[in-house]
Amino acid sequence: MASKLSVYNGALREVGERKLASLTENREPRRVLDSAWDAEAVKTCLAAGQWNFATNSIELTHSPSIDPAFGYSYAFDKPENWVRTVAMCGDERFNAPLLQYQDEGSYWYADVDPIYVRYVDAGTSFGLDYGKWPINFTRYVEFFLAARICMSLTQNASKRDGLETLAEVWLTKAKSSDAMDEPTKFLPPGSWSTARHGRSLGRGRGSRGRLIG
Repeated sequence: MASKLSVYNGALREVGERKLASLTENREPRRVLDSAWDAEAVKTCLAAGQWNFATNSIELTHSPSIDPAFGYSYAFDKPENWVRTVAMCGDERFNAPLLQYQDEGSYWYADVDPIYVRYVDAGTSFGLDYGKWPINFTRYVEFFLAARICMSLTQNASKRDGLETLAEVWLTKAKSSDAMDEPTKFLPPGSWSTARHGRSLGRGRGSRGRLIG
């Protein structure tokens, strides 16, 4: 099971540094790792894939504080810990993909209310729950952090480049193993089929919004 300390020590191992005894140990490697971590290194790693272990599913109703001036009818606030959208649908079973919507800043715009969204969640119950991290994703984060801190600790550019390459290798492995955990997927029905069944979702106009009050 991964922990922040174990990930730190994994990164230090790849750089060639002695491991930390705790997250408060007064050493330069710990401070460098803290800086990389605080610069949202883990969120960057979470944004690199549609990770099953980090995916949250929610129903969203439109925001009453936003009145779109034109285009789509409704505006929806993105969740606080949103990192990456996995799916957006017009039904709670995620069988009817919402193909026409707009993503702008902190909002989504659509002509359907409510909407159902699956997204990579960087909250402590999802993406930042280290106990849920698969081993390949953990290794990816370790190499990603190692590459981030390498120059500060070693001043060795070739070593940093090698760590970056290995981070990409582990990212590919992590995505592959994560995909094996997914159920079998089928192609969505075509537009002619959805039109026949009355499931045309959204009018496909541009979008802008204005705050009310």
